[in-house]
This record gives sequence, structure tokens and C-alpha cells, in this order.
Amino acid sequence: MSDELELLRAANPVPAGEGPWRDRPLDATAERGLNRLLHSARTRRARRRLVLRAEAAVLALVGVLAFTLSDAGSSPAVAAPAALVPHADASPVPLAELARRAEARARTAGPSDGPRRGSHLQSWYLGMRTGPDAAPPATVPEERITRWHADGSGSELVVATDPRHPGRPVIHDDHGRWTTVGGAEVLHRTTYPPGSGDRPRGPAARTKPPTDPAALRAHLASLYGSGDTAGTASGTPQLLLALSSFRQEWTPGPRETAAIVRMLADAGGLRPAGAVTDRLGRRGQAYVHDGPDGGLNATRQMVILDPRTGQLLGTEITFTKDLPDFRITAGEVMSYEAWMP
Repeated sequence: MSDELELLRAANPVPAGEGPWRDRPLDATAERGLNRLLHSARTRRARRRLVLRAEAAVLALVGVLAFTLSDAGSSPAVAAPAALVPHADASPVPLAELARRAEARARTAGPSDGPRRGSHLQSWYLGMRTGPDAAPPATVPEERITRWHADGSGSELVVATDPRHPGRPVIHDDHGRWTTVGGAEVLHRTTYPPGSGDRPRGPAARTKPPTDPAALRAHLASLYGSGDTAGTASGTPQLLLALSSFRQEWTPGPRETAAIVRMLADAGGLRPAGAVTDRLGRRGQAYVHDGPDGGLNATRQMVILDPRTGQLLGTEITFTKDLPDFRITAGEVMSYEAWMP
């Protein structure tokens, strides 16, 4: 279990000297790291992978997710969101066709239409704990905007979304001048000094992502441990989690978007599920992975793409079986991310 414990320590964003750990929830990066505990097939220290038997995955969830909601701040918990429902009667767009559309758009892109390091998203990650007095498994949705510069400096703002108006963005980005809407509660605001953007993955993290699909997949494997780099369906769950981590750091341009869609089309294991309206009210095409996902084998992953451009609009992970110890039933949402330009 030494490797597992090492990864769990790395997932905890709070230094040992900063008071009781129970008073600080995991941030979004740590939550995605925990999601990988459910999916990763192998661990290599350089790639931050994790070998988990089913019982080890359960122990990891008990040991770490147990404190996610122990004292998550002053914001009240809200009900878990309902899973998105694709319209199966709509004509689905095959991934290969959507890749061709994205590639056609990429060919008309100009020199300034490159990727931008940073991201803007709304996200929700399920917090769970066990015990007779445990709170219901729910957390507050967040909106997060991050920008990085060439020298590794950057800034980040995290705001609690308004549960009375689900799907309404609460951060307005006026060319780098960030303002919040109404009385939105600021959860986190910070400025990072030069070099901060290199950690923990080194200078490669700020290297522009490849625009070749195979090279992009190898790039994701190198930085985020995306599993099988050969492009077989067995590595698709890990690839989707790595894509989420990548999208947290980069906002792709048309060329990178085309590479992402072609990479997903070549990966296999993703079936078109029909049209869906995402959590920001945008129409997209849903693609679902129903196959084995790792130790617990208890989740389904959905990726939502713009049917015109191939842009990644969002992701959603739902449970496919009951987990009574966590008061989870099949069909509930484990996490979602909705990406903005």
C-alpha cells in the first residue's frame, strides 16, 4: 500500500503545519486525483498511476473522501444534481464525423487561434462520508477561472455558484479583469509567483500541447498518466480523466480541439448517445463509455462535445451500481465539469 499512501498524501492540498486537516476540503485537482483511484490500471511513479484491487479502491474512498464534507466551509450543502439525459431519438453524430468537422475548422484557423494556458469551468464533485450521522452526499457547485503566463506565474479565482440559479456563470472575465455576479461567495482567490505553473509536472506542463492525435495521447500519458497509449478501448476511462486534467490547465484552440476529437474517435469504447443540453444550457452531443473502469467498476463516463466545432463542453461521471456504505444508488452523479471559453 506504500504507493497508494504516497498518492493519497499528494492529493491532500493542505500542508501538515496548517491546522486540522478536517477543516479544509479537497480542491478540484485533488478531487480529480481521487477520481483516478477508481479508474487507474497501473502506477508508475513518473506517471502517477495507481494499481488498485477492488478492496483497495474502497479503502481509498473511505480513507480520503470521508473528510471531504467534514467542514466544507460556510456554504450550505445542496442536493446532488440529476444526471444528464441524452435524447436517444435524435440522430447521433459519430465521433469520426465530428472529428472531420473539427479538422475542417482547424484548417481555417489563424496563427492567433492557438491554445491558452488556463481554464474557466463550473464543476461539482461528490463529497461522501460514512456513519450514522453522516451528512447527505452533496457539495456546493463551484466556478473556477485560472490563468497562467509564460514565466509560470498565474492567478486563480474560485466562487460558489448560486444554487437558486443552476447553470448561471458567476464569474465574468473582462479580458483578464475578473468580477463576480451579485453576491457570489468567493471561496479562494490567489496569485501564483513565477515558476508555480511548472509544479508538479515540470516545464513540460507549459509546453503547448501537440496537434497530432497520437502525439497528444502520448503527451497526456506523460503528464497525467492516461493509461494505455496504444489507442485501445481498455485505456479510454483513464484517457478521459487525463483529458479532464489537461482541460483544467489549457483552453484548446481549433487545432488542439481537432486533435482531441480525433484522439477520442481513435480511442474506441465511446458510443454516441444522442443530443444533450449541458449544465450551462448549451446543446451538445454526448458520447458514453460503459465498459470496465477499474477497481470498483461502478461508474459511467460521458463526454459532451459541440456538434459543430468539436469543442469539449463538459464531462459527467455517474454511478452504475449501488454503494450502500456511502448512501449512493445507481444513476447518481459522481462529478461533472462544464467548460467555458
